[in-house]
Amino acid sequence: MARGTSEDRRLVEHVDRLAEEHPPLRLDAVDFTVRDPQTFERRFGHVLDYMARVELEVDRNVLELTTMLPDPPAVDRYFYAEVWQPQEIQHGRILDRLQVELGRSPAAPDTETVGAKLRLLGVLAHLDGFQDVCRMLYYLTGMATERSAVLAYNLLHRGTEELGEHAVARTVLAPIKRQEPGHYAFYQLSARGLWAELAAWQRWLVRRMRTVSFAPVGANTDGQRADFGAVMATLGIADDVDSFAGQAVRVERDLLWAHRRGMQVPPYVLRAFHDAVERARQR
Repeated sequence: MARGTSEDRRLVEHVDRLAEEHPPLRLDAVDFTVRDPQTFERRFGHVLDYMARVELEVDRNVLELTTMLPDPPAVDRYFYAEVWQPQEIQHGRILDRLQVELGRSPAAPDTETVGAKLRLLGVLAHLDGFQDVCRMLYYLTGMATERSAVLAYNLLHRGTEELGEHAVARTVLAPIKRQEPGHYAFYQLSARGLWAELAAWQRWLVRRMRTVSFAPVGANTDGQRADFGAVMATLGIADDVDSFAGQAVRVERDLLWAHRRGMQVPPYVLRAFHDAVERARQR
């Protein structure tokens, strides 16, 4: 289903502003000076590695999108190919360079693998009405990912400042975290607009597929889920998982589960985040 002309214009204008006001960050503008490399690496090295890997996997994410959305709206393609991808890849390169400067090995992102489930979605997306289901899942995933990133980068920035690593906080983390809210806004605007247009069967299918497919950002294997749990523990998120999860999927709850009065956080979200924390503890 096509969105209304005024909504399309609003989204295009939003992406135009992102492109104009937030060009990809430049490596030569970053000050990688670290006052106490050993302490910083010991506390936040694994966090940098996780975040760098996730950001560097943006190329695979674009492959996944072109697979599951064979005919997306032009504004979606404009956003993910011309604005989001160039910004995110630079985030990954900067974070990876920082961890290498600390003496760590470079991140090992998977930039090519497209799973069988996503390829199946791409086949089904050719059926009438099913691509809108796939698009809604894309927007929901984008919202949860970007909101989680905003929260995590804020906590990492705060912890870096507390360690006295002001150069990293000012020239690495502050510029990155300034770009993430614009991505979240795009997904939120898109999700609200599309949800209002979906038929009852499409909404049911979105709820069902989201319930069985939700995963924290970058956590696609048991090992990565444990890694994510360790990141949560380091940033203090593991101490209040329910609050973090609720903030990450607030709009998703409001859209998909408005009929479930009193639901604070969808159970599948809580299970995924608590599972990550538990896997980290066991490891």
